[in-house]
Amino acid sequence: QVQLVESGGGLVQPGGSLRLSCAASGSGFSIDAMGWYRQAPGKQRELVAIITSGGTTNYADAVKGRFTISRDNAKNTAYLQMNGLKPEDTAVYYCNARGWSSTRVSFNSWGQGTQVTVSS
Repeated sequence: QVQLVESGGGLVQPGGSLRLSCAASGSGFSIDAMGWYRQAPGKQRELVAIITSGGTTNYADAVKGRFTISRDNAKNTAYLQMNGLKPEDTAVYYCNARGWSSTRVSFNSWGQGTQVTVSS
């Protein structure tokens, strides 16, 4: 089982910045892609950004130009740099990873989520 742990959430004022991290732990796995999703109260979970093992990225229109996703393959860690935060960015942010185990069994794992609150 691949475990994902997010960190870096918190309370920030509009226009501020925050950096989220997601560390994958375990053994005998290979991650194909990692992504960040978010869910606001009463809303469906939505994609924020994804990054493949090759470095290809994709962003939701709402965060383009403000958020940057990156990863350190050697550390099995993904990051989300969030700049110019807006109140509408307030949500629980979840990390996702998909890939294959050493026994060639696919997995799709989720972290526990980290709260991001943007408020003056």
